[in-house]
Amino acid sequence: MNLIKKFLASEDGPTAVEYAVMLALIVVVCIGTITNVGTKVNASFNTTATKIP
Repeated sequence: MNLIKKFLASEDGPTAVEYAVMLALIVVVCIGTITNVGTKVNASFNTTATKIP
C-alpha cells in the first residue's frame, strides 16, 4: 500500500500518462495524414494509368 501511495504522490505517474497521451495523439495524426496522402497519390496514379494507352 505504501508503494502505491509513493507512486501516486510522485511526479512520475502523471508525467508518464501525459507522454502516453501525446504519443497516442501524434500516432493518430500521422496515420490520418499518411492515409490522406496515400489516397491522393493512388487517385493520381489511377488517373495517369487511364491516360496511358
